[in-house]
Amino acid sequence: MIDFQTVLDTIHQEIGSRKEWGNVAAYIPELADIDNNKFGIHLIDFNRKNYSIGDSNESFSIQSISKVLTLAMALGLVGEDLWRRVDVEPSGDPFNHLSLLEQENGIPRNPLINAGALVVADVLVSRLKNPKEEFLAFIRKISNDPSIKYDEQVALSEKNTGFRNYAAANLLKSYGNLSNDVDVVLDFYFHQCSIAMNCAQLAKTFFLFINRGNCMQEQTYLNVNQAKRINALMLTCGFYDEAGEFAFEVGLPGKSGVGGGIVALLPNEFCVATWSPGLNKKGNSKLGMEALEKLTSDTDLSIF
Repeated sequence: MIDFQTVLDTIHQEIGSRKEWGNVAAYIPELADIDNNKFGIHLIDFNRKNYSIGDSNESFSIQSISKVLTLAMALGLVGEDLWRRVDVEPSGDPFNHLSLLEQENGIPRNPLINAGALVVADVLVSRLKNPKEEFLAFIRKISNDPSIKYDEQVALSEKNTGFRNYAAANLLKSYGNLSNDVDVVLDFYFHQCSIAMNCAQLAKTFFLFINRGNCMQEQTYLNVNQAKRINALMLTCGFYDEAGEFAFEVGLPGKSGVGGGIVALLPNEFCVATWSPGLNKKGNSKLGMEALEKLTSDTDLSIF
């Protein structure tokens, strides 16, 4: 039986001693002042035993990690009809590029790039009476944590600087792949990205994806096939133009966010969340990527 606490202690000591921690996402003003010397890890195994180290209880903006959660909620509402509006192929491009969207007639390459997440947001805005409130309630239910909330300052900061997201939304609208008003969809999208969690909350939220669509309270939110498809998308598309590298080095489904968080999982085994706000050149947490590579190498636990 693997002693996960000893593994995490070793990783934190070794990776945390590195001198190069990457750079914070300064293009979002509210994230620019985050302390770059933060580093935390939390792991929950299939038996619901928890292990943590470092700054694992400090909240951060989960950013694009939220795209997995909106996808899960949308799939639960509309099922396979979702794939008529968004594809499931890796993009090979950074998360905010627009060129493929125009080449492919307004159908985003996958739901984990910004354009795809905007289509998913549009689905939720159409289907939910109070989209922001109901999405937050959904996260609180699957995590069993009513304290999770939006960071309104981060949402406002993104609204004031999200020019590429405005461009993507308007381009989607021009192709007829956005049903609602652009500003309404973007308001929801900026709020979903501003969700604040710590590593422990994030790992518990994503327990759903190691447990065949059932949350920690054994309530079903996805069927087995839907959980499988989301895990597949995380493996192939969860890290944008570094998804292949993550699969090669780490070998787990996962999702990153420019707030410095990464969540990764092995179905029926564990879910792990890391946070270090310094990013590499691809926009993924530098220490988080290294920590997860060491985790799977040291434990011999991956999907491969």
